[in-house]
Amino acid sequence: MSDFKERAHNLAIQHESGELLVMPTVWDTFSASLAADAGFASLTIGSHPVADSIGSADGEQMDFADYLAVVQRITGAVDVPVSADVESGYGLSPQELFERVFAAGAVGVNIEDVVHKEGKRVRDRQEHADYIHGVREAADTAGVEFVINGRTDAVKLSDQFADPLGEAIARIKLLEEAGARSVYPVALSTAEQVEQVVQAVSIPVNVTAHPVTAHAAGDLAALRALGVRRVSFGPLWQKWLAEVSTQQLGAWRQS
Repeated sequence: MSDFKERAHNLAIQHESGELLVMPTVWDTFSASLAADAGFASLTIGSHPVADSIGSADGEQMDFADYLAVVQRITGAVDVPVSADVESGYGLSPQELFERVFAAGAVGVNIEDVVHKEGKRVRDRQEHADYIHGVREAADTAGVEFVINGRTDAVKLSDQFADPLGEAIARIKLLEEAGARSVYPVALSTAEQVEQVVQAVSIPVNVTAHPVTAHAAGDLAALRALGVRRVSFGPLWQKWLAEVSTQQLGAWRQS
């Protein structure tokens, strides 16, 4: 357990460095080892690609114990810090969520504000901040420098808010105050949007990039210039591998 406390410290330091972190999103020991061997200093585990890899579906439809078994195999296969996507928390209390995820070896989490188990209900601003604060308190009490990535889908759910970007900014500010060490307003599609959210908080802003085509706001250099300090792939690396594999395997079938 002390080894994972050290990994948590490592990941926290990475987030405080001011440098841009690229944390490939992995889904099994093969993809995790591939990314770690390529030299990445930390990884994320995505619920969507894990669900696809075990024949389930995203949206908290996996059995959480099954998901944590995958997490534990990944954290046992690599020496770098690993953060796990836990969607909205699978209905667990903040205390239990932290304890179970950390016991599986993950030293950070991604927590979103859409509660899939409750008909995709969107938590209000303070409710989401309070949940993340609960996880922060549980980790601090355990002496773990746990890295919480506070996600909001406000921009993605543009039909639910009069000012989706303004709502996202208000939420990530609260998440920073609640103890998140990075924030993740998903679905940013322009450089202007990215720049606005980066300027709203002092902690790293996470964006999702494609491993080949990068982000709508630009490539890695452009994201760095905009002030982005954390990049993950979501399900896009796995989807790209599927597309390439389908093309290559199809050529063999037609020959």
